[in-house]
Order: sequence, then C-alpha cells, then structure tokens
Amino acid sequence: MRDKTLGAYNIHDLREMARRRLPRGVFEFVDRGTEDESALRNNRAAFERIRLKPRTLVDVSGRSQAITLFGKKQPMPIVVGPTGTAGLLSYGGEVAVARAAAAAGIPFTVGTNAMTSMETIAEQAGGRLWFQLYMWSDRSASHQIVERAKGVGFEALMVTVDGAAPSNREYNHRNGFEVPIHFNARNVTDVLSRPRWLVEVFLRQLLAKGMPRFENYPPEVMDGLMARTLKKSILKNDSLNFEDLRVLRKLWPKTLMVKGVLHPQDAARAADCGADAVIVSNHGGRNLDGAPAPIDVLPEILDAAGKRLTVMVDSGVRRGTDVVKALALGAAAVLIGRAPLYGVAAAGEAGASRAIAIFREEIDRVMALLGVCSVAELDRRYLQMTDAGGGVEAESTLSDLRHLTGGHDACSA
Repeated sequence: MRDKTLGAYNIHDLREMARRRLPRGVFEFVDRGTEDESALRNNRAAFERIRLKPRTLVDVSGRSQAITLFGKKQPMPIVVGPTGTAGLLSYGGEVAVARAAAAAGIPFTVGTNAMTSMETIAEQAGGRLWFQLYMWSDRSASHQIVERAKGVGFEALMVTVDGAAPSNREYNHRNGFEVPIHFNARNVTDVLSRPRWLVEVFLRQLLAKGMPRFENYPPEVMDGLMARTLKKSILKNDSLNFEDLRVLRKLWPKTLMVKGVLHPQDAARAADCGADAVIVSNHGGRNLDGAPAPIDVLPEILDAAGKRLTVMVDSGVRRGTDVVKALALGAAAVLIGRAPLYGVAAAGEAGASRAIAIFREEIDRVMALLGVCSVAELDRRYLQMTDAGGGVEAESTLSDLRHLTGGHDACSA
C-alpha cells in the first residue's frame, strides 16, 4: 500500500521535493519574492513573533475545525488561493489541485493566469470554485472574463488589486524565466538538468495541447508563453480604481472579494463599493518589497471594516499554527498558495492532497494543545503578541487580563 504521507511530514518537506524535481527557474518563480525579499522574509517572521498561550484541563475530545464561510459549511478553515503556475509544475496541475481541494471540501480559486481553462477545471474537478480576476486597461476584455465565470457557475469573484505595475523579480531575469519565455544557454541547461520534469510535464503538454498558454484570457489575447505579443497582453492595469469595483459589483451577482488590501481605509472603501469580502495580502511578498506582513495589519483591517465584510488573510502561511494564529486574530479563513503548489510539483494530485492534509493534521493538533474545541472559541486570549525585538506588547497583555476569567466549554460531540 502506498504511503499516503509521501514521506512528507510538513510543508517544508514538500517544498524540498518540489525543489529537487523542478528546473531552477520554475521553482524560484514559485518560491521567491521580489527585489531584496524583505517582505517575503517578514511574512514568516511576523507569524513567528506571535506566541500561543494554551489552556489546560479542557475536554477537547470532540473538537472540530469546521467553519461556515459565505453561508456554506466547510470542514477546515482554509481556502486554496489563486496561482498561475500549477500547469508548469505538473501536467494538468490546476485540475489536480482543484480535485484535492474538492476532496477536502474547501474552495479552490482559479486564477486568470491559469494554464487550464475555467470550464475544464469545473468539469473535471468540481467542488467549490472561485475565480480570481486581473483587470486589463481594456475593461471590456476583463468584463468578458467575468461573464464567462458567471456562465460556468463560480461561487465567487476575487479581483486582485495590488498589481498596478509589474513586480521586480530579478531572479527571473537571471534564470531566463520570463514572459514571453525565450530560450538561452542558461535556461536550456536548467531544463535539461531535470529530465523527468521535461518529459512528464513540458513535453507531455507540448504533445497534447501545444505550447502552454493562459487559457482564461480572451481569445484575442490568448497567446502561448513564447509569443512576442504576450507581454503586452498581460500588462497590469495602472488605472484600476474604486469605480471599477462598483462596476464589478453590478456585473457580478454573487460573492465579490477584493484581494491585496493592506490599508484599513481601502477595506472600508471596498465595503462602500459593495464588496462582500477582502483578502489581506501582500501577494506572498511577490509584488511590493517592504510591504507589511498581512498578519500584522489584519487587526487594523478588522477594526475598520470587519463588521461590514468578511476578512480573510494570506501570505507566509506554512503551518497549522499560522492558520490558528490568524483565526485567533479574527480572520474568517486563511488562503494558502505556495503550499499546494509544492505538493502538486512533488507528486501531482496526491501531493496537493498531502499539503492540505498536513494543514488539517496540524490545525487539529494545535487546537487540542491550545485547549479549544472549535474555531469560534479562538480569540486573542490565546495569543501573546511580541514586538520585533521579542518583547511582549502591552496592549496584548492588557487584553489577555481583561479576558482572564473567560470560560471554556467542553466540545460538543
């Protein structure tokens, strides 16, 4: 019988498997940040600055990590966020990750830059599907995609707003991993050093479907990754503004989310425009270097707009402890991006499922050791906030004292 763990006992193990299997340029595109990568590092450091304060002698035998998100119950408090590279990590990678999410009962977000069409993913994977939208300067092209997603039956539309200009990922230039892709001695050598990936992913894709391309683009701009016209077609929209959000609200009848919010006033304005949710995110440290860690600004966002819309968070999430910390701070759910990508690169659908299973196991274990029975019980009483120097923040200490007498109910069966 095959070992369901795949020999991976945490997300770092899956990351290492992915690193060994993928060409360097492909792996670093997934794994790294931008410029000096200070935002990337700080995303992890911010989680590590938060300590957990467990309660003991609590009956946690009937604990559950289930939540209700947008009126639907799901068995764990995570969502697979949008990414655009799964199809380069494993053949049919987007479908594989979507199937893993569907099997786990959690939403999967299809990206505009996915290399599998939204229709194919819906047909072959099913489950709870959300769609992530990048807006072009040509609004009509973007609105065409929205109508497509509406026709497919997606539950939610997630518009990403933190990409007004292309990010400066210098390692992509060095690795020759750019859009459009062009071959040179460095990246050809890189690819040839990973013959398994070359045969099982790239050549298989080439023989079955031709050159990989962004299948959710409108037909007039849906070029292959080597097409010279591609760069122009994927330029980010530097004129995007809140009026665009109001228009999307009129076009989209279901749940509307805004991803990439780091300022409380932007969250409040998104609510004014009719958004149902915001995702506090710095794009995984991949866009603006020096941006704050989303987990650090989450409380401010909640204070500003948490009563008016659903607030979720992503960026830097690698452990079940990270998820529990975010939930205790008030997030409704947590989005994961790189973790299932590492998994699918390591072992296809089984690897993506393993990534999700690791989070499930870790969240369950942390809840038990923390002394909580349900996600609803989590709040700042279970956290000790520290500053960058390691000192305990006075506000958190006072908050904990105010809640010191809080009761602990036994878990329901």
